[in-house]
Amino acid sequence: MNTSHLELQKPGLVTAIAIMTLVSGIINLFWGFVASATALGTIIGVICLPIAILPTILGIFEIIYAAKLLSTQPQPVQPGTSIAIFEILTFMMGNVFSMVVGILAVIFYNDLTVKAYFSRLNNVSPVNPAPPAPVAPPAEPQPELPSEPVVGQLPELVEPPVKPKRGRKPTVK
Repeated sequence: MNTSHLELQKPGLVTAIAIMTLVSGIINLFWGFVASATALGTIIGVICLPIAILPTILGIFEIIYAAKLLSTQPQPVQPGTSIAIFEILTFMMGNVFSMVVGILAVIFYNDLTVKAYFSRLNNVSPVNPAPPAPVAPPAEPQPELPSEPVVGQLPELVEPPVKPKRGRKPTVK
């Protein structure tokens, strides 16, 4: 019996993300079909049809992603932050529900239990802050060298360099 999937318990927030994404995907499918049908009614709408079809495409990706999250056999899948961002951007098409789902998904993806679940699911070690580097003991102070001149030697006087003077050029008439 394969018990590897029993070890990996799915947090409630991951299930919530999956269900919200699935519902948002279904709504985006219908939203895209309605927007596309409306766009086909006018000449300007036909030109804008590629924009009207975008919610349908997003809905398809949302449904596929939610199905992967809801499956009984866990599949390696990364957090769908890009899908969540596209859900947030659907407010430009007038879809407020999908925007709220996208905002909640981004918040849920930043939860520590969700991050740990996805890292275990993808066999990636979770990102932990690195321990501080050990501090080396201070080095023994070096004896200071005498700064005074040796007896019998005169200190050198440092003079600023003198800028050479240039003569005038004769003017030609």
